[in-house]
Amino acid sequence: SHSRGGLRSSSPLCLDGSSHILQTQRPRVNDMKLFAALALVTPVACDAWMPRAHARPVYKYRAAAVEVSGGGGDAGPRPGPAGVYDAAVALGAGKAATPIAKLIPLSFLSGAHIALGAMLAVSVGGSVPGIKAANPGVQRLLLGVMGLPMGLLMVLGAGGELVTGNMAVCTAAYAAGKATLSNLLRNLGVVYLGNLAGSLFVAYMGAMAKTGISASAMGVASAKVAAPFGVAFARGVLCNWLVCMAVWMATSQKELVSKAAAVLFPISGFVAMGLEHSVAN
Repeated sequence: SHSRGGLRSSSPLCLDGSSHILQTQRPRVNDMKLFAALALVTPVACDAWMPRAHARPVYKYRAAAVEVSGGGGDAGPRPGPAGVYDAAVALGAGKAATPIAKLIPLSFLSGAHIALGAMLAVSVGGSVPGIKAANPGVQRLLLGVMGLPMGLLMVLGAGGELVTGNMAVCTAAYAAGKATLSNLLRNLGVVYLGNLAGSLFVAYMGAMAKTGISASAMGVASAKVAAPFGVAFARGVLCNWLVCMAVWMATSQKELVSKAAAVLFPISGFVAMGLEHSVAN
């Protein structure tokens, strides 16, 4: 404090000896409301206008990936094939833990969807004897592209249960310690029977519908059942190798068109090569 002209002042001294009186008036209520509104709006506006390159990434499947990989913190799914593995293990763990009451209808519908794809394949690629005689490669291409890719895409897009795909993801979950052996065997057994029931139902309905493909279907079936056991077994192993690759790749994709691309080539490929899929058979 210092005195000036007989008056005593409590204002602070500056370096040059002069003094400035600090304004210590209480802020008005309207000003306080304005400051509070700005404090609430500013973070929202920053997030809305923040460039994508600097935006904080959001990982929809972070929790599942962390649970599988054993990581923690803010880490998201691992990039590349490791991330595909994490997604497949998480999917398999969920499938293995699904109760039987849900497995039965899901597996029935998935068997029906695969059977509908097989019906389409026989309707198109199995009904062109002229092309088959003149150019068997083109006939096999038609048989592969038009049919079973549609069936598997319906299964994956609708979240169904297909035993041949579950053999990959549920077994991966078991190997990673995310599913028990009993849950693995329960899933494969129940889903196999449900797929069988769904496919038989569609076969029965297809015969009743008289779509005109019965002769072609019986021709395809006769050739399949005439193969020796060793031939059929080897074809089944090679077929499900490609089916599992299709499911494995589609698991990491979120958009339906990406899942379709992951499914198209392996599935049409195994059909064109004359391999054997148990549910479609």
